[in-house]
Amino acid sequence: MTAQPGHQPQDPVDGSGTQRAFCVLAPNPSLMTLDGTNTWLIAEPGSPAAIAVDPGPDDEGHLRRVVSTAEERGQRIAAIVLTHRHADHSAGAARLAELTGAPVLAMDPAYRRGNEGLAAGDVLTAGGCEVRVIETPGHTTDSVCLLLPADGGVLTGDTVLGRGTTVIGTDGSLADYLDSLHRLLALVEQAGLRALLPGHGPLLPDAAGTLDYYLTHRAERLAEVQDAIAAGDRTLAEIVARVYAEVDQALWPFAEWSVRAQLEYLDGRGDLPPGMRVPPFPAGSAG
Repeated sequence: MTAQPGHQPQDPVDGSGTQRAFCVLAPNPSLMTLDGTNTWLIAEPGSPAAIAVDPGPDDEGHLRRVVSTAEERGQRIAAIVLTHRHADHSAGAARLAELTGAPVLAMDPAYRRGNEGLAAGDVLTAGGCEVRVIETPGHTTDSVCLLLPADGGVLTGDTVLGRGTTVIGTDGSLADYLDSLHRLLALVEQAGLRALLPGHGPLLPDAAGTLDYYLTHRAERLAEVQDAIAAGDRTLAEIVARVYAEVDQALWPFAEWSVRAQLEYLDGRGDLPPGMRVPPFPAGSAG
């Protein structure tokens, strides 16, 4: 939730991408979705079919634009893939499936349409090029990234954003998230990958640098939470007010999600003071 250096809000999002990935930006901008949700069309140049990744909200105009954009590029949408279950990525999937007849592939069975799901290591070829599924839990339990080897890129969903840093959702885990970031960084370095194609915000041309920044930022925030606890802060509100003082207060409720995730992480390591407990999420929380 803090700005990353080197990536400005005016960087183009709609229509951006790589040789095989094209962004169709959904009209749902907000503090949490940045410019809106990036729906990615993935296809080999000249392929008659494409994969649509993260249809975004259930917005008829956006979904029809996704279909028409594919058609203008000489493609039909042959598969719909979700990077995770959150509504700003998944709510339009069922309607896009109706418009195209394509199946919906997701890690979470509740969000699938058709007989196929997603699993770590799966290779998707519906767009005429290879797309590899990488399991990256943390933001949510069902989060995946999609490796596009031919373009040296990774579609990251909400695991990495085009600006700022990712909130750990109510169904996420900081321990899992850190493991996922480390595995992504190792993959990027080993395979010489260049670009990250996020679920929100502009394309990131320095994959390794961005992931290193994310890991450094998480370590710094965790240290700040520990310092707040050492100073006597015990409630989420107290810790957020100290640690996120420079962040827009409209984002503080979401910062509480991150602090809760950090406290759970510290609790798992046995690093919370005696008697300090991690508060549960309020009933009806979503994230």
